[in-house]
Parts: sequence; C-alpha cells; structure tokens
Amino acid sequence: MDRSTVSRFRLGFWIGLILLGLGVAVGQWAVAQSDSGRSAYVLTIDGAIGPATMDYVVRGIKQAEKDGAAVIVLRMDTPGGLMDSMRTIIKTILASDVPVVTWVTPSGARAASAGTYILYGSHVAAMSPATNLGSATPVQMGGMPGSSEPPDEPGGEPAEGDSESGNEQSAPKGGTAMERKILEDAVSYIRGLAERHGRNADWAESAVREAVNLGATEALEQNVIEVVATDLNDLLAQINGRQVLMATGEHTLDTTNLTIVRQQPDWRTDLLSVITDPNIAYFLMIIGFYGIIFELANPGSLYPGVIGAICLVLALFAFQVLSVNYAGLALILLGLAFIVGEAFMPSFGMLGVGGIVAFVLGSVILMDGSHQEISLPAVGGTAAVAGGFMLWTVVRFMGLRRKAPVVGAEHMPEERCRAVEDFSPDGDYYRGHVQLGGERWNAVSDGPIAHGAWLRVEKVEGLTVKVSPDREHDNRKETL
Repeated sequence: MDRSTVSRFRLGFWIGLILLGLGVAVGQWAVAQSDSGRSAYVLTIDGAIGPATMDYVVRGIKQAEKDGAAVIVLRMDTPGGLMDSMRTIIKTILASDVPVVTWVTPSGARAASAGTYILYGSHVAAMSPATNLGSATPVQMGGMPGSSEPPDEPGGEPAEGDSESGNEQSAPKGGTAMERKILEDAVSYIRGLAERHGRNADWAESAVREAVNLGATEALEQNVIEVVATDLNDLLAQINGRQVLMATGEHTLDTTNLTIVRQQPDWRTDLLSVITDPNIAYFLMIIGFYGIIFELANPGSLYPGVIGAICLVLALFAFQVLSVNYAGLALILLGLAFIVGEAFMPSFGMLGVGGIVAFVLGSVILMDGSHQEISLPAVGGTAAVAGGFMLWTVVRFMGLRRKAPVVGAEHMPEERCRAVEDFSPDGDYYRGHVQLGGERWNAVSDGPIAHGAWLRVEKVEGLTVKVSPDREHDNRKETL
C-alpha cells in the first residue's frame, strides 16, 4: 500500500469519525429537546380563592401551554373563595390544552367550598390521605341574610322521606328567592362538572345543598375523586396511562420521566392576596366610603379624599367588581390625576404622595408575570422620578412660604418712608403725610414729626399708616 493510499484512508477515517460524533451529538440534542417539553408544572393554591389566586392560576396554565408541558398539577389547600374567581379558574382548566390534575395536599389540607368545584372541574381529581372536601353551599359575604338559623335544606324542599315539623303552611326553607336562585345555579353547575368527568354527581349536589364533607378514602370509594396519593411521584405514577376528557377529545396521560417545574406564587401574587383578603377588602371599602364622605363634607381637606379614593378602587378590585386590568388602569389614572393636581393645587405633598402610591399599586396590578408587560424597574424608576419632583415641589413651596411678602399691605410693615410735612396734633395722635413707595399716604404717629424725617411703618390701617422715627437711619447719619 503506497503512501497516498494510506493518507486517503486516514482522511476517510477521521471524516467518518467526525460525522459519527456529529450524529451522536445531534441525536442527544434531539432527545434533550424532546425531553425538555415533557415537564409537569406544579402550581399552588394555599388560602382563600380571589382575584389574585385566579390571576396566578390562569397565568400558570397559559405558561404551561406555551412551554408544551405534559401535565399541570394544582396543589390545593383552600377554605373557599369568590364564585367569580372560581368560575374563571374552572373555565381556564376546561379550555386548557394541558391536562390539569388538582391534588388536595398536604395531609390535613382541605378543598372546601370553591375548592370542591375546582376539584370537580379538573381532568383528574386527587387527594392526599387525611384531607377532606365539601361544604360547597354558596353563601353571601357576611352570611346569608333573612334567617337567624342556617336552613336544614337550602334547596327549599324537604328531603325525600322527611317531613316538615310544625305548620305545614310555613315558608319553604332556603331563605329568599335570590338565595334559592344562587343555590340552584350552583347545583346545576357542579352536576355538569361531575357528569363531564364521570364523577359522583349526586354527592356533589348534596355537598352544595347540605354542605356535607368527605375524607380522601370515602371520596375515592364514592367516585368523587380518582386517586389518593401520598406524594408527587406517587401521584404521577398512578395517573400514568389514564384517559381524560379534554376540550379537543380523549387524551391519554403519559407522566413517565417528567421534569418537575414548580411555579410558586411570586411577591405580586402575595401582595394582591393580602389586598383581596375578605377582611382587608371589607375595611378598604369602609375607609374608601367614609373618606369620600368626609372629603365632600369638608372640601379641600384632601387627606380623606385621596385615601378614600385609593381604598375604594382597591376594594372594588378585591370584590371583583373591577377586573385586574380595569382596576390597575383606574389606579394609574387616579395617581396621574393626583400628581397633576399637586402641581396646580399645592397640598404640601398629600396629592403627590397619594398619586405615587396609586400609580405604583396600579402598575403592580397591571403586571403580567408571564409576559412582563410592565417591568418592576420601569415602575420604580417612574415612581422615583415622580417622587423626586414632588419632593422638590414641596421644598420649593415651603421656601416660598418663609419669604416675606413683596406686594400688598402685608409687606408694608417695617418699610421706610419720609415725612413730607410737619405732623400736627390731632387728639391722641399727630397726623401728617409721608412719601411711601412713590405714593403719598396719610400717616399718624405717637409724637411730633418734622418735615423730611425718616420714618418706619409699624402697621397699616385702611389708607392710613402708623409710623415711628427710624432710629437706624438716625444712627447711620450720626456715624457718618
């Protein structure tokens, strides 16, 4: 074998080795890419369900869809919450392209009231041992008015096999007509969710009408849930291969070798959760209402009006009268109006500070964690610039207040003037005329004044000034 053949052989060998290495690298990259999409997103609901929780869950589901996750696990421990927020979460779950598994955990947790509806609306319902669900009867904030005792049968009719005690003509149980409407709507809603996913609809109705509860083991036996899992790995192993009904049809879960992606609530969600807490929201509403009343009763006070307006908008957001976007926009516009008002009607910082607070709160509410449409540095920088301008304005106005008046009667005391004639006695005073600021003024003094004497104004009474000899001018004259 000659040298040229050996060289070609070596060249071919190295080329083949390089191509083989590239092929292995491309294969590993493809496997990694395929595995990177196989993830399980874990979201957490811990506490009352309100606008903040709704925003967090909806954003989490949208992000999981965008990233092509295999499954979403919603860890839940809640006493309930607002019906509007609950319905928005369920609608998002039902329309999701990614299966949602709601898991009541850890042990000792509960899925009460709104949590029961969300559990029924999920593609897979799971619980940890020693957890419970139920008590799904809708109630108004502050209790159901119209009755001193909770009704035995909120639906308004006695249960089959029971008889009413007392007068047969007594009013049907269940409170007012509006309460019965709300109750029947809730029953129909939860039965629809149960039938969609093949769960126990009769027990769901009793949870709404009678506020009954179930533990994890009983819920599994009565076909209320599908899985009782001790931990996340156990949950994923049990639901692997399960058929679920998605918006697009049947789907088989594949939960093997998933990468766990935990999305805990961020500081924004925690802040909004504090604002939307029912107790905090109630006090915000009271403060807002009375703040505006006090401002109308005492126009120009500014403090109650500014605080009341901000608190009222926050309360409307907390009670979900205003959506997240509208509440944030309203607070931003209110803040800008206060800042502009500070420039035209100086309040020594009250309007300015209130405007900055409203602007920051509105910007935080408008933030979208999945898209970062409004970034925190932008909000902080804008607030800092506005705060610096407000500080400069307040300092400037305080400095102007300390300056002596330069026009009007207020600036005339201590001004120097000159007598244009001898003062003549008139009762207890001596009267004459002085030259003051290029004008001829009537003047009085306690003693005689000679023509040409320098005088100092003590006070102004109408068109007459009271004067006294200018001792400083006389001293200067003697020194000269």
